[in-house]
Amino acid sequence: MPPASRLADIAPFHVMRILADAQALEAAGRDVIHLEVGEPDFPTPQPIVDAGIAALANHQTFYTGACGLPQLRAAIAGFYAQRFGLSIDPRRIIVTPGASGALQLILALLVDRDDEVLLADPGYPCNRHLVRLFEGKAVNVPVGADTRYQLLAEHIGTHWSEGAVAALVASPANPTGAVLAPSEITALAAACRERGGSLIVDEIYQGLVYDRPHETALSVADDVFIVNSFSKYFQMTGWRLGWLVAPEWAIADLEKLAQNLFLAPPTPAQYAALAAFSAETQAILEARRQELDVRRRYLADRLAEIGLVQATPAEGAFYLWVDAARFTDDAAAFAARLLADEAVAVTPGLDFGQAPTMLRFAYSQPVERLAQACDRLAQFCKQYLSKVVSVP
Repeated sequence: MPPASRLADIAPFHVMRILADAQALEAAGRDVIHLEVGEPDFPTPQPIVDAGIAALANHQTFYTGACGLPQLRAAIAGFYAQRFGLSIDPRRIIVTPGASGALQLILALLVDRDDEVLLADPGYPCNRHLVRLFEGKAVNVPVGADTRYQLLAEHIGTHWSEGAVAALVASPANPTGAVLAPSEITALAAACRERGGSLIVDEIYQGLVYDRPHETALSVADDVFIVNSFSKYFQMTGWRLGWLVAPEWAIADLEKLAQNLFLAPPTPAQYAALAAFSAETQAILEARRQELDVRRRYLADRLAEIGLVQATPAEGAFYLWVDAARFTDDAAAFAARLLADEAVAVTPGLDFGQAPTMLRFAYSQPVERLAQACDRLAQFCKQYLSKVVSVP
């Protein structure tokens, strides 16, 4: 029996194939430098680990309510109050199995068959596939350096149709690291609101910003849907825990969906996450954010020397989005050769949309390893360019 027809429209996540190839090289004895995976190299902060161990020791492993531990929802609300000066009713916060779980709830709430959701192209690929999962249509709006690869209100005006119900943006964004200004969020929310639609803002890299203040869309638009996560800034990727903040009108339906889609978020992870907001953990996270900033500056400078220049300034997350057009018109082939020849793993733009010459570098390695990667990359680029030029 064939699978459901929607599977034909859901492409593989190519970076996972690159990771598998890189791990195969490591198993064969090669020293691979991983700049492909969207995951910090830092371990989960010890206070969070200790809280998780304590939860297991105390047998805190039973189901929680579908929306999560009340004390964790209150702690997240406290985080918004402390960091942004916002008063968010904890009832509006739903804890989920990862940020992907949060996005699934929101799309299940908003999207009927053939409803359209506007997304930036290039952008995080799983988002458009989740829209398809709920029988909606992802409208991939081409964006470029002129808007820092971000979807803006002007795009809403051009691409919104009668079938559109929402727009989804990310700040900071993957793969670019670009951050939306509060004025841009205000305009986006207004553009969606005027058309009877909703704005979804992916803030899973919130906290990992550089040279600018920490911000949230909730500061300028209280009726947006916010997706956030304990994975990136809090460095709990494998714990699979995220959250959403929703308008009051949506809470009852979202809770009903949560009860049916995943019953409850993972209980030990929720107890562990209570420690994420402690002063001790926050000090660790701030030191690591500063370390990521050092890496960001180092890698940007080295890549520019090689001839791989950022397509837009990376103000957040832990990625650089660079154009390899000087060397190739096929970044996927370039990345495959780089891995095979020099054991440096990077992600081609193929994963993110119409970006055939683009590469994403994750600065999720210490500066010493970034230096080794750049040395290998510089050697590879010289050889690659000479080979390409010499082809008859």
